[in-house]
Amino acid sequence: MAHYSGGRPPHPHKYFVRDKIFAIGDDYWIEDEQGRHAFLVDGKALRLRDTLELKDPSGQVLIVLREKMFSLRDTMTIERDDRPLASVRRKRLSLLRNHFRVTLVDGTVLDVSGRILDREFTVEYDGELLAHISRQWLRVRDTYAVNVVREDADAALLIAVAVCVIRMAERERED
Repeated sequence: MAHYSGGRPPHPHKYFVRDKIFAIGDDYWIEDEQGRHAFLVDGKALRLRDTLELKDPSGQVLIVLREKMFSLRDTMTIERDDRPLASVRRKRLSLLRNHFRVTLVDGTVLDVSGRILDREFTVEYDGELLAHISRQWLRVRDTYAVNVVREDADAALLIAVAVCVIRMAERERED
């Protein structure tokens, strides 16, 4: 993720994510614009271990989010292959209330900003748009789109980032 080389024009890919992802507790598919199964959210893990697993259509675990990671401090950890992949935390000293920073283990930093509770925000790397999260144009209730702009971006990671910042912003509002 750290080294982007331009060249190809971006082909956006939209993925549709249910809002109350941590409350569902049963399996459900994140679909793409064509209605194809893109990622499986494994609800069993959520019920048993407060853990959200994002799998590819063949069942391989791509991303793990641990709900318990929250309660201690305002950071959420995204894991891959039982190892930390990224940490998500509110950006301190930002004038924007809805501003988060995602730090990958390789040192890459992604910036998340916008109206997170309204599901209208962006994920950027070094000023370049990676994904736009929006519920505009969606007729489906309680769903938002993760529009991955860069073809070579890690869609599973960007979906996980969106889920994390929404959850953190909602937690903050509840407090």
